Amino acid sequence: MTGPGPVDDDRRSLATVFAVPLILLTLVSAYFCWTALTIRPAGVWDDDAYAGIVLACVMSAGAAAVAVAVWVVPAARRVLGPGWVVPALVLGVVAGVRWATGG
Repeated sequence: MTGPGPVDDDRRSLATVFAVPLILLTLVSAYFCWTALTIRPAGVWDDDAYAGIVLACVMSAGAAAVAVAVWVVPAARRVLGPGWVVPALVLGVVAGVRWATGG
């Protein structure tokens, strides 16, 4: 019979459990942030484009907020450094600025 595995095996598994949703949420946030930045209204009257910008900004900021919420879990912070959440934070800030200035 074998004994329990080394602690590193548990940390690697735990890092994977938290890293996968964090990466996926960051990618979702990046997609919606890119969408918000590339939508160009045809004119002041183009309400649909402005609504699309606002929706993309909300989705990007929401996905970034959920990514930060995943990282805030103490077990996730123990195995994943702050570098894992910085891209999501930057994307959320960019989406917020786009929303405030052009949405």
